[in-house]
Amino acid sequence: MRRKEKEIQDKDEIKDVIRRATVCRLGLSVDNQPYIVPLNFGFDGECLYFHAAREGKKINMIKQNNCVCFEIEVDCEAVKAQTPCDWSMKFRSVIGFGKAALLTDGEEKRKALDAIVEHYSGKPLEYASDLVDRLSIIRVDIQTMTGKKSG
Repeated sequence: MRRKEKEIQDKDEIKDVIRRATVCRLGLSVDNQPYIVPLNFGFDGECLYFHAAREGKKINMIKQNNCVCFEIEVDCEAVKAQTPCDWSMKFRSVIGFGKAALLTDGEEKRKALDAIVEHYSGKPLEYASDLVDRLSIIRVDIQTMTGKKSG
């Protein structure tokens, strides 16, 4: 990271950013064509989880290239100044890299969906069991991630 004074080094603070965020942007690439998509997600402390339809661009791209990146941010606010060139942003963010896997095991898919549901509800909730069969679940095994803050 170029601006070391902005780096978040505390792993608990990085996890706090992830836990407080409501959107994770997942970056994919196939044949030198990048694609980024905002998604709902879950986090178990080591992996990110996303749900998706069984077919679509994300699924096709992951099948071709499972190397992904992700970005998450919270506390974003423009900091105004006298002149536009002196404006800045207040934020805390996390950027990471990992390997995506499409889950097929029913129990693993259920645990991932539980993590997603709990991320937004703060507690486990019930959902129809046939829902697990109808969804694709993407797990991202996080290889590296860094945090940054400003303001």
